[in-house]
Amino acid sequence: MAFGGVLVEANITAALDACKDAGTFDHKKFFKSCGLHDKSADDIKKAFAIIDQDKSGFIEEDELKLFLQNFKSGARVLNDTETKAFLGAGDTDGDGKIGADEFVVLVKTNNGAK
Repeated sequence: MAFGGVLVEANITAALDACKDAGTFDHKKFFKSCGLHDKSADDIKKAFAIIDQDKSGFIEEDELKLFLQNFKSGARVLNDTETKAFLGAGDTDGDGKIGADEFVVLVKTNNGAK
């Protein structure tokens, strides 16, 4: 996968399994479970570059819908409610998209997720 060398495959699988059903995605739990939460800002920005599929420098709503598929081909698409909640959590400047620095803060902010 594209995250090889940054994340452990078993952790990615466990994180994806925990949110395989529609409506169960929680970005805080996902980042913690897959191990991204514990990575350096540089590694998180590498992940951002993978998720930013159109290389615009931002993760837009359509890219967030496909977020899980960046971790494993064939993973489900996030539903509208999950996507909007994810975008709302990460878009701190209100421009409707998530920049690299916003993404680092989003990943690093745990808010009690286990």
